[in-house]
Amino acid sequence: MELNGRVAVITGGSGGIGKSMAKAFLDEGAQAIVLADLHEETVLATAGELDCDAMVCDVTDETQIVRLVDETIAKYGRIDVFCSNAGAGGVGLLTDATNDVWQRQWELHVMSHLYAARSVLPGMLERGEGYLLNTASAAGLLAAMGSGPYTVTKAAAVKLAEFLSITHGDDGIRVSVLCPQGVNTAMAPRSLGDGQTDGIIEPDQLAQTVVEAIRDERFHVLPHPEVEEYVRRKGDNIDRWLFGMRRLRRQSTGEA
Repeated sequence: MELNGRVAVITGGSGGIGKSMAKAFLDEGAQAIVLADLHEETVLATAGELDCDAMVCDVTDETQIVRLVDETIAKYGRIDVFCSNAGAGGVGLLTDATNDVWQRQWELHVMSHLYAARSVLPGMLERGEGYLLNTASAAGLLAAMGSGPYTVTKAAAVKLAEFLSITHGDDGIRVSVLCPQGVNTAMAPRSLGDGQTDGIIEPDQLAQTVVEAIRDERFHVLPHPEVEEYVRRKGDNIDRWLFGMRRLRRQSTGEA
């Protein structure tokens, strides 16, 4: 899909990846961008800077997602691209992460994508075209060893995107899942779990990868291309991959 003349919604749009995607889409000739974010002051400031629309939205509340979609369609007549991008880091393993942490990560990284798809798909299906871009993480394809809630929910986000593509790909709906390693944002990790990333990239560089992936209609959006090879190795021999990850965990914790 070409972005020229398109109407796009971007959640988590007040800064970082969301803001950079908005800038890149506008450079491609997008007709309109609606930025949605939980933080009113920052999303209004970003929208004013980029000459976009803005809306305060808690993506874990389905009624607010429905309002975002309905008001965008009321103004522009359609949504061509919905970027479900909002997310947050999470810490803890299986035993020390509270149920509240697990639930919050689930709602933010999985249910928000589901709410967006439920809300925007009817209009897209009626027109016979549309694009869903869900932000997950390389951790969803591999692992972030320092955070069980983050890794598990990001993996679920990838699986949800796969299911959407399988279910609606023949209906003209294109789906991509964005899976970066480290990005230089406010929540930028300096490592992927306890293993080193393949470099911390700038959000603008990531946004260009997103534009190219949407143009080519690629499912995996991998700003760190090395991730593709890691996923291939994991698929080739899961037991060897798990052994290697356990060894990396032992090294990072100083265990023998």
